[in-house]
Amino acid sequence: MVFLFGFLPAVLVCYFLLPARWRTGRNTVLLIFSLAFYCWGGVALLPALLVSCVGNWAAALWAAPGYRSCKAVYGIALAGNLLMLGYFKYTGFLLENLQALGLDVTVPSIALPAGISFFTFQAMAYLTDVYRGTIPAERSLPRLTLFMAFFPQLLQGPILRYGEFAPALTQRRENSEDAAAGATRFCFGLAKKVLLADSLGVIADAAFSSGDRLTMSLAWLGGIAYTLQLYFDFSGYTDMAIGLGRIFGFRLPENFNYPYISKSASEFWRRWHMTLSFWFRDYVYIPLGGNRCSRDRQILNLLAVWMLTGLWHGSAWNFVLWGLYYALLLMGEKFLWGKLLEKLPAAVRHAYALVLIIIGWVLFRSGSLAQVGQMVAAMFGAAPGGLWQPETAYYLHQFRWELLLAIPASLPIKQVLEERLAARKGKAAQVLLVLGPKVLGFGLLGWSVVRLLSSTFRSFLYFQF
Repeated sequence: MVFLFGFLPAVLVCYFLLPARWRTGRNTVLLIFSLAFYCWGGVALLPALLVSCVGNWAAALWAAPGYRSCKAVYGIALAGNLLMLGYFKYTGFLLENLQALGLDVTVPSIALPAGISFFTFQAMAYLTDVYRGTIPAERSLPRLTLFMAFFPQLLQGPILRYGEFAPALTQRRENSEDAAAGATRFCFGLAKKVLLADSLGVIADAAFSSGDRLTMSLAWLGGIAYTLQLYFDFSGYTDMAIGLGRIFGFRLPENFNYPYISKSASEFWRRWHMTLSFWFRDYVYIPLGGNRCSRDRQILNLLAVWMLTGLWHGSAWNFVLWGLYYALLLMGEKFLWGKLLEKLPAAVRHAYALVLIIIGWVLFRSGSLAQVGQMVAAMFGAAPGGLWQPETAYYLHQFRWELLLAIPASLPIKQVLEERLAARKGKAAQVLLVLGPKVLGFGLLGWSVVRLLSSTFRSFLYFQF
């Protein structure tokens, strides 16, 4: 509520009061408010972001092709980014495992800077692109800092590339059409989070914390609920970020393309968190050799990428297991059963993908390897509570509307309707095409605000990563 009715109106007023031709002034407003936004979570964590911004800005100036020491500077800067990420995110995990092995070590309490996984990956991509000569080094520290700290996407992405972001810093042109489209998308994203994700999270939390009451039906219901919750939570944030970016004249990259219509695990990862998938492809998988090497080397490359993907999401063994799970699935589809899968009916391939995706999110959501075993065993018949208990019926009834709305909302129905309306030449169809989403978005905004006032807001799920 503070963001919706305090921070956001303040930044909009300060931004648009400045003349459009004063691009530096508008960029400065965004930078100041972005740093203030970050400080809201704790001023003590701001130095980590600023050190990353200044360090990568300085390193890139010396890592560009043509400098004698560019390779050394690039290597040192990459190592610095990884060391900072490793210290804040993985020190506790490493020491806890050493402690479990019997070593006498103390596990410190280290506060994790918000968004560190995202802004560190953006910095590493920027450094690499400069070193490769793909883009020139940015000589303006404020512009690079705005790229790293841009508040709409700072905490959960999408992961930006400086080559795509930089032109808009000086050449963007804001207009009412983009502002309306951006505001509409923001409203849809907020509704995804507040109206669907938070309600579905109640079911998921109940299933994953049921203990000895866990039944087969509740395990599957909890897995499905979490599958939908995570999508609406994360894609909702992305919609809000893209919408806000468009209001300010920035076109942020898409991060989701209806992933639950996928017919294979490989297709799923071309549709889910696309900017992260592209990042690992361009900066890890291809430099390791990608597909241009022997099968054994390809397998090693896939294992490396997915181990890193799992660890990027969290410092716990269930994330490592989740990464290996997808590595095995993708290798299986690539080398073993992929051709057979393509011959099956579309409905069968879709069911195959959905079951694998739900199981994968169960691994992702579980708090320990023991809970992974309990949930997966329950889903396939070995549930401590048996097949069915009234608790499952309660959640199905209590959240029936959210479950019913979530399914079509995860499908490209809106896109299909817009394409059909665009193909019609009648005036009514064109008015509906233009005004329909805006009216619906405004209604969803009001409904979301009412829900926020009447219930407890849940933090975004990817905020913890």
